[in-house]
Amino acid sequence: MARVLFHVDLNAFFASCEELKNPSLKGKPMAVGSLSKRGVLSTANYAARKEGVHAAMPVYEALRKCPSLIIVQGDYQYYRSVSAQFFEFLRQYTTLLEPCSIDECFMDVTEVIAHYKRPLDLAFEIQDELIERLGLSVSIGVAPTRFLAKMASDMKKPRGITVLRKAEIEQKLYPLPIEAIVGLGKKTVPLLKEKGITTIGELADKKNESLVLQILGRNGYALLQKVHGQSSDQLQVSSTRKSISLSRTYEQDFYTMDEVLVQARNLTQHLCDKMIREHQMGKLVSVSLRDTEFHNIVRSQNLGQYTNQFPLIYQAVSNLIEENFEPVGYRHIGIHVGSIKDQEKILHQPSIFEVPQHDTDWILNKLNRKMDQQVFMKASDLLKNGNQQK
Repeated sequence: MARVLFHVDLNAFFASCEELKNPSLKGKPMAVGSLSKRGVLSTANYAARKEGVHAAMPVYEALRKCPSLIIVQGDYQYYRSVSAQFFEFLRQYTTLLEPCSIDECFMDVTEVIAHYKRPLDLAFEIQDELIERLGLSVSIGVAPTRFLAKMASDMKKPRGITVLRKAEIEQKLYPLPIEAIVGLGKKTVPLLKEKGITTIGELADKKNESLVLQILGRNGYALLQKVHGQSSDQLQVSSTRKSISLSRTYEQDFYTMDEVLVQARNLTQHLCDKMIREHQMGKLVSVSLRDTEFHNIVRSQNLGQYTNQFPLIYQAVSNLIEENFEPVGYRHIGIHVGSIKDQEKILHQPSIFEVPQHDTDWILNKLNRKMDQQVFMKASDLLKNGNQQK
């Protein structure tokens, strides 16, 4: 049976994060990148893309094309915290997930999708829930192989869902220009065009195979397999969870800081209890708040040490809320801990708040008191006594 793979791709991710942080940017041409005119852009939102602005474009050129462009300097720690929440959300559906970068991943939903009345309902649910919970827009490609799923997710943006079956390759894939091929180098494109190969269909044509292999070298055969729908459907899945979160949407809105802190405290306590049960520790704490207008804010704080202890994590949570609270009415609150590791893999250094471990002498004295005689001693003391007897 063919596998069902999703490629889930966050739309204009860095720009979307900035819009979450500052909702007034929505609808305005905006890009993330260097503030220097000699710098380049990391990404642009869709309003800016309509003006011809795109990623990797020099700032001076972007401003020439769109004088009203707003350029925001990137906050990459913030983007990583939002990304961690994105992946944590998707893992609610399946652990068969392979992150490709900070803003995209593959999911194997072969078994999960069988529980839905209509197969695409799962894709629509993921899209809708990501908007509702995190304020993030995604495009999803659905296909039986990794390559086809990735190609499908690029076909309809933003917020598209595209199915690409093997039987539809000739109809949907082959008319596309060769520039659309994932993994085809920019230097290779003009070499193929010089030989009259301008579409994916022409590249896949059997009569051009020897020419394609001559131009692409050892990578050519693998690429031809991909465009014929014969590539891998296996994901590289890690069983290590990188983050953990807990969120809740409430029936009433909270307009005071005290109300929000009470709810955040309860969520944090439950989250810490879960981390302790699962022997997990983390050090990146994030708080997400959604107001009555569905504006989201996500703020993060790095603790500088791994922990699963409520006092330390809640201190960071309360700090973030107190620094960013506005009386606008919040209905959704989320607490997130990232940079998760298994507790036994962490070299733990006690903080000043922890009870220090007792030394060896203290432990031996306690044991000997229970035995009412000198039964236990250190090996170093045995050696010392032996030397004295000589």
